[in-house]
Amino acid sequence: MENIKSYVQENKERFLNELIELLKIPSVSADTAYSQDVIDTSEAVKRSLEKAGCDKVEICETAGYPIVYGEKIIDKNLPTVLVYGHYDVQPADPIELWTSPPFEPVIKTTEIHPEGAIFARGACDDKGQMYMHVKAFEYMIQSNTLPCNVKFMIEGEEEVGSVNLKTFVENNTEKLKNDVILISDTGMISNQQPSITTGLRGLSYVEVEVTGPNRDLHSGLYGGAVANPINVLAKMIASLHDENNHITIPGFYDKVEELSLEERAEMAKAPFNLENYKKALDLNDVYGEKGYTTNERNSIRPTLDVNGIWGGYTGEGAKTVIASQAFAKISMRLVPNQDWEEITELFAKHFTSIAPAGVTVKVKPHHGGQGYVTPIDSIGYKAANMAYTETFGVPAIPVRSGGSIPIVALFEKELKSKTILMGFGLDSDAIHSPNEHFGVFNYLKGIETIPLFYKYFVELSK
Repeated sequence: MENIKSYVQENKERFLNELIELLKIPSVSADTAYSQDVIDTSEAVKRSLEKAGCDKVEICETAGYPIVYGEKIIDKNLPTVLVYGHYDVQPADPIELWTSPPFEPVIKTTEIHPEGAIFARGACDDKGQMYMHVKAFEYMIQSNTLPCNVKFMIEGEEEVGSVNLKTFVENNTEKLKNDVILISDTGMISNQQPSITTGLRGLSYVEVEVTGPNRDLHSGLYGGAVANPINVLAKMIASLHDENNHITIPGFYDKVEELSLEERAEMAKAPFNLENYKKALDLNDVYGEKGYTTNERNSIRPTLDVNGIWGGYTGEGAKTVIASQAFAKISMRLVPNQDWEEITELFAKHFTSIAPAGVTVKVKPHHGGQGYVTPIDSIGYKAANMAYTETFGVPAIPVRSGGSIPIVALFEKELKSKTILMGFGLDSDAIHSPNEHFGVFNYLKGIETIPLFYKYFVELSK
């Protein structure tokens, strides 16, 4: 244990500088303007795995952005850990809300991160957390303490739904064969209290289009005589929740997993301060489905949210028009047993059915994925808990996350192995938002903790 601590401290500046260089590349997979940057990042990840000690590293082409695969096989009779991560990042918009440029990483101290945090798009999600595994692997190679085989699968399309990963996994089950999958793309409760994510919500993401007249119309000459697509869309969206913030789509809750009062009581043991939560978000109150706590609403309950809405004139000054069309992007976070494709169909059927005469509606599915729950009595979970306990001094708490990593359910189906979600980010790290950051403490603590997972996983597997 002291050896890894010393190694991290001796190489701290190098570890930080290497991550900063990786964060400078704007690998935004959602925007084709950054296509070359995404490809350049895959090459940078390949070089980092080679330098860290992988015997074999390759860029695996897909119909979209490439997947970086690396491995170190020391003995085929030993267990194999498959590390998954992603090198693509979310768009940085709105740029004007960043306190420093999103692709010019800087380290700043904050109240939560007195040792400093790296501010940059992708710092926490997921370049920083992915790179912890590369450096932890480097340490095990340099110290000759790697206790088992390792495989890396780092993709470039996670932020756009991992559209080509399914095909890659299905076609490479032997290459990816493993005993446990290790992912750091989640968070923990605090820097004093680690946690292990045991559940993820599924996702259904759609775009809707409401069309009225065949062109934009003068709002004086036509106002009140034809349906206004923006008005109609707003009413349709508003009708998707009732007065208790319950989703009104018929059949939406039919397969929702209802946790027992005992399970909910166990969840409630996780430290949570509602006043601090509201203060951090500058809210005067929380909001959500009646009958559930904040932590339940954002983890064990399904949701429906509008992610963007547009139509008509939004430029400076006034333009008195009735828009021909209005659009919205809508995401639904799903809980175990809800099938994302079935929910997408239910949404499309309901949304088109509530459209009034005078408009036509189209629903365009984008992407989605299933929810996931991992048992806490598995060898992988126990090994992760032992690793956190050793580095943090307290056991980890199992928690369910409100986020989605759709490929986790795919991994279990195709590779027949469990996934362990060892996250080191914090809720306050502003992932997907302006001023995303990742604590220096968290980054280094991850590098320190991950080798212990390998150690204990191999010991428990004997």
